Amino acid sequence: MNEFQSEVTSLTSTLPIVDHPSAAREFVTNEPRSHWHDDSLWFVRSKRDKQAHSIPEWEYLREQASTIKTHTIAKLPEYLQQFEANATRLGAVVHWAADAEEHNRIVLDLLRRNDTLRIVKSKSMLTEECGLNEYLIDNGIDVVDTDLGERIVQLRGETPSHIVLPAIHIKKEEVGDTFHEHLGTRAGESDPQVLTEAARGHLRGKFLSGEVGITGVNFAIADTGGLVVCTNEGNADLGVSLPRIHIACMGIEKLVPRFQDLSVFTRLLARSATGQPITSYTSHFHGPRDENSELHIVLVDNGRSKIRDSKTFRESLHCIRCGACMNTCPVYRRSGGHSYRATVPGPIGSVLGPAKNAKAHKSLPFACSLCGSCTDVCPVKIPLHHQLLAWRKVLVGKRLVAWNKRMAMKAASFLFQNPPLFAAAGYFGRVALKVLPKALTHNRFNTWAKDRDLPEPPKQSFHEWYAKNRPTASQAVSKEERS
Repeated sequence: MNEFQSEVTSLTSTLPIVDHPSAAREFVTNEPRSHWHDDSLWFVRSKRDKQAHSIPEWEYLREQASTIKTHTIAKLPEYLQQFEANATRLGAVVHWAADAEEHNRIVLDLLRRNDTLRIVKSKSMLTEECGLNEYLIDNGIDVVDTDLGERIVQLRGETPSHIVLPAIHIKKEEVGDTFHEHLGTRAGESDPQVLTEAARGHLRGKFLSGEVGITGVNFAIADTGGLVVCTNEGNADLGVSLPRIHIACMGIEKLVPRFQDLSVFTRLLARSATGQPITSYTSHFHGPRDENSELHIVLVDNGRSKIRDSKTFRESLHCIRCGACMNTCPVYRRSGGHSYRATVPGPIGSVLGPAKNAKAHKSLPFACSLCGSCTDVCPVKIPLHHQLLAWRKVLVGKRLVAWNKRMAMKAASFLFQNPPLFAAAGYFGRVALKVLPKALTHNRFNTWAKDRDLPEPPKQSFHEWYAKNRPTASQAVSKEERS
């Protein structure tokens, strides 16, 4: 862990330092939008719960998925070599990228070698992580995201706010305004069916003119060399069926050892992500489509090997990008995905972000109540809240936490170790909250209180209540035991 700590803090980046409370301010203080966003995601979380409860072996599947991932990450070099050999045998060309820059260069080189300028692309968080769209556009390539949510945020000049529901932060009326501006729909149109039909007509022409199809990868199977892409719209299938060239971009952690392991994850993925039994399309690719086609697979590290070397954070590589932790997280639901300023937001992003750049993302592990709900819903049983707590220790140890927060924690530690002082502070705190005007306790200097309020202070402390009622409580317990 010490080597990993020194490694992550030595990373340099042009990314600005993210202060989550400041980044979340606009979203949090817009109460109607914040509550609407909260309710929308909790609806998805509720659907997930119904699906989980419908399967008696749900917890067994989670345990199996975790075990498979633990085994795979432990033997990752061997499985990567096995996958490369089998994919090559099927006719695919496998490329290796150490980082985002090399990944982007490989893709651009493939496009230039084939003299192509128009790309149709399905949803891929890896390409978002690598900044592929911007890189290709800067080099004169036309890139069209064909996932509906991704296309909406692309037209608006935004980034996805969620890894499964990229446009969850946008209301249908705002989508109507965007489509009116870019697709020529009727002003004020907000009917989802009408807007979807407009998007379908718009994208159909893009599919027909696309020269190369780019997809992400949900799972890669070591013993067959095959790829699996899961979608609900079928855009990935159409995007790679018409062009001659298919480029699949995947992080090296997406491997599973055997074809039979795949069923464990496909049963968990859609239920955890959107509360549906299975994705509408679970597409398998085993080599190029025919002898005139090409399949290129780009395997990307981009910091994953460093995470694998860490005993503390290695389990974060188990992630199958379902987004369940975001749908349940009270902080994410109320602050929105863009407040994290990271490709992957939410609890898992707050683990992965500091691993990529500890200084830039030092506030993210503190954007967490440590309620543990993310750990409870994770289909591969990543101990997310424990990892977030561990990151706090790493950041404090490297003095990346603000001095005032460090001093506040030291003061709290001193207070908790002195019972008489703690009791006195509690008394004066209760009195102060009763008599002080709210402007003194809830102001711009108290970022905690942006969208929160304190409960009404009790008349007495629990210690005082217990001392007064202890005989009564003991008698009640004794009477219950006798009965």
